[in-house]
Amino acid sequence: MDFLSSTFFFIVAIFILVTAHELGHFLTAKLFGMRVDKFYIGFDFYNLRFWKKKIGETEYGVGVFPLGGYVKIAGMVDESLDTNFQSSALQPWEFRAKPAWQRLIVLAGGVTMNLILAAVIFISITLVLGEPRTSLNNPAFVEKGSVFETMGMKTGDQILLANGKSLASWEEALDPELFTAKSLKYTIRRNGKTITLDAPSNIMSRVNDNRSLGIRPTIPPVIDEALANQPARQAGIKSGGLITAIDGNTVSDWTEVVGIISSHAAKPITLTWQYLEPVSGRKITAENLLSEGKTFITTVVPSKAGKIGISLKQTIVTDRRKLGVGGAILSGIGQTWKMSAMTVQGFVKILTGQEDFRKSVGGPIKIAKIASQSAGQGPVSFLYFLAMLSISLAIINILPVPALDGGQFMLNAVEGVIRKEIPIEIKMRIQQVGMALLLALFAYILINDLFNF
Repeated sequence: MDFLSSTFFFIVAIFILVTAHELGHFLTAKLFGMRVDKFYIGFDFYNLRFWKKKIGETEYGVGVFPLGGYVKIAGMVDESLDTNFQSSALQPWEFRAKPAWQRLIVLAGGVTMNLILAAVIFISITLVLGEPRTSLNNPAFVEKGSVFETMGMKTGDQILLANGKSLASWEEALDPELFTAKSLKYTIRRNGKTITLDAPSNIMSRVNDNRSLGIRPTIPPVIDEALANQPARQAGIKSGGLITAIDGNTVSDWTEVVGIISSHAAKPITLTWQYLEPVSGRKITAENLLSEGKTFITTVVPSKAGKIGISLKQTIVTDRRKLGVGGAILSGIGQTWKMSAMTVQGFVKILTGQEDFRKSVGGPIKIAKIASQSAGQGPVSFLYFLAMLSISLAIINILPVPALDGGQFMLNAVEGVIRKEIPIEIKMRIQQVGMALLLALFAYILINDLFNF
């Protein structure tokens, strides 16, 4: 089921991103009167395709291999390495017949559309949901083995500053832009004392290696409901109680409670919990329960499935700052710019050896797993993943590497400067070298994916 889910969401993500990218090339080519012979989502190697239909001068299709797509523009040396046009007279609808500035716009069209897609996603989410703001008054929950634990942070710490800058929310404290900075220091409050902690220089690799940040606001284990005819209710535990210890060991987060109970299937455990009788008009919080609640100690035997029949009460309040259309557009564009800059900084850190290349890059297997995980967390999470992947695709494609849009852009820019076409034979050799390098890189990343699967 995990395999099917990962494959499905991988295909959905690639279909959306590739369609946007190739549509950018297609629309700009049409804008300047170029003939587009093919528009394919997925590659149709060996003429293997699910569907094709010719409309006007263009053949539209869906190839069997869901690892990309392409737009074949007449008179252009591209991934197909087709040079049949070379023996024909120059035609006005060909790519090579157009002025350099038009060719450059067509080559930048895919990258531009990927950035526009990311901006539209950010704008839409912000317009519908607003900007989230979770108070830093909620202390941290730090997962064991996470990069935050290794740098010295502990559950219960309160984050105050990042690189000396005051923070207003958890969203600011975990802003991805911080992780690509040259250095990162967090100032925290622990037991009334202020402490400064240094993050490792390869924090992004560490986060990718663990597949999670490993830090979030603590979720106090307040019981929303003790279900009827279940072990907790039968033992006398009440809805609204706060679990503070299990078998004498202090717990402060719902995740800890679930983990301990699950590991004691059909084995008795002792819960220490605080409780306040509800009073009309009074809101009971986790803080009230800790300071004023009556303490109870109860022995419970979890079921064979490792459950006692209690549900979580959501006590963390995330404010949503609603924005108008103008504010949402500015916010979405700002997020796109910030994420693009962060992606570029991330590539720089990889190329300069500050981040581990093997842990920082991912191929189709890693993308599929993240796509499935983000979809499992809800549509908003999946949309954020799509936006980030769209930005990454844009940045990768604009790199000045032969066979990528950036490489083609450089060649056509040179032609614009020297005011003549580079010989087809030279462009073919450059394209072939670029294709070989990309295939070798793809093979390495795929093998790396398999070893880390």
